[in-house]
Amino acid sequence: MSQKTVLLVYSGGLDTSICIPLMKQEYGYEKVVTVTVDVGQSPDDVKMAAEKAKIMGTEHYTVNALDEFVTDFCWQSLQANGEYQGYPMSTSIARPLIAKKAVEMAEKLGVTAFAHGCTGKGNDQYRIEFGIRSLMPQATIHAPVRERNMTRSWEIEYAQKNNVPIQQSLEKIWSIDENLWGRSIEGGRLEEPDFIPPEEIFQWTKSAENALNEGIVIDIQFQNGVPVAINGDKASPSQLVLKMNQLAGDNGVGRIDIMEDRMMGLKVRENYECPAASVYLKAHKALENLVLTRDEIRFKSIIDQEWSRMAYEGLWWDPLKEDLESFITHTQKRVTGNVKLKLYKGNITVLGRKSDWALYSEDLASFDTTTFDQRESTGSVKNFGLQARMYHQLLKQRV
Repeated sequence: MSQKTVLLVYSGGLDTSICIPLMKQEYGYEKVVTVTVDVGQSPDDVKMAAEKAKIMGTEHYTVNALDEFVTDFCWQSLQANGEYQGYPMSTSIARPLIAKKAVEMAEKLGVTAFAHGCTGKGNDQYRIEFGIRSLMPQATIHAPVRERNMTRSWEIEYAQKNNVPIQQSLEKIWSIDENLWGRSIEGGRLEEPDFIPPEEIFQWTKSAENALNEGIVIDIQFQNGVPVAINGDKASPSQLVLKMNQLAGDNGVGRIDIMEDRMMGLKVRENYECPAASVYLKAHKALENLVLTRDEIRFKSIIDQEWSRMAYEGLWWDPLKEDLESFITHTQKRVTGNVKLKLYKGNITVLGRKSDWALYSEDLASFDTTTFDQRESTGSVKNFGLQARMYHQLLKQRV
């Protein structure tokens, strides 16, 4: 393919859509190839992206990466209890896969120039570009929105002047990113920390007022740290996420409104919908607390936090992340069993858990048994905190 060809990582949204004419008008490329990676966004969005690309005359490809996303990214994040500042990461763990698929397509087409629609204020520029450069070091990468310091209002006006089909308007300027593990909504008045989000921005979750009045009880079966069945019904990984998104969303579970610290140091307001991820993370932690030792849980929380930081930053192919996963994967060999939860009006309540690897013993822990001889605790209790007690005695001597 010609050296004057650029591959655009294309979502079909405003930022990436205006990149199509920009690549020709301002960057001198003769041909734009667009690639949309399906990681669980709505089928309508995937179809819309292909239609827009066709209207604007690009050579377009849609890559179905749904199963790979769930198995290799969502489940890996679940095993690491992947969260950032209190919400399940979704956008961040999809970006490395999107970069990977874009590079694979570029290699097939003989293209080494890439473009993306990430802003210079956000995190995705790091995630996308690290992924592309890790897998294709010789790549040339263009970021028009960042390089030209664009505003969202300017982009809308430019799109209108150049007949770029867009959904945004100056009044409803929401920027939405969606994959199977979560949905993020930002932009416009949603950027204001005290603005109350309108109900129209939510698609996956019902409000607490509109959620089911009875709630539901569900049983999740785990094997090696990942779900394999809901209420005894086994399904493919993607279907397990889709089904839980529906069950949890109907019960108002998964809405998160936070002030998030981006990698650049900017503090921004973000709205998320992540019903399945919220439920699975809660259940996974409950099962880990049953089967892992106290020291494993303590140390794994440190490993999980570091893994989450690296995943948030898009460092998916960093050697340290792989090292951390060696420990995480080993612990998950025992995270097998069932967790029962109740979903009700936005709340997730763990009702019970069981596993053949449970470190709980009723014979030892029950107040009604004598297998654990309480008298043997006397010596350890007497000497517990000895140095602290000595310290306070010394303080009294100096008064």
